[in-house]
Amino acid sequence: FSPKCRKKPIRNFSGIAFLAIMLWSRTRDFSWMFLVLAAVTGYSAIVFDLLLRLGFVSVKKILLLGNEIPLIQLLLAVIPSLFVIISFIIMLYKTRR
Repeated sequence: FSPKCRKKPIRNFSGIAFLAIMLWSRTRDFSWMFLVLAAVTGYSAIVFDLLLRLGFVSVKKILLLGNEIPLIQLLLAVIPSLFVIISFIIMLYKTRR
């Protein structure tokens, strides 16, 4: 990847996080709030990864199934997906009623 390609996802995701916060201020629906949380936590994962690569933060690794895994990076990778799943479950539940 060229340096220009690496910057675009950060810009795009920060725009998505900004729009998610704007949507959150307009609606108080739980399903949309979980989508906003997914966008914001995904953005925080990108910022944390950037800080880690620049050497501003360090991570503690845990031993999981014989492999050393950085716990905070694991959580930041999983939590946005969980928020999206929860959001879609809530949306499906509302449409079934």
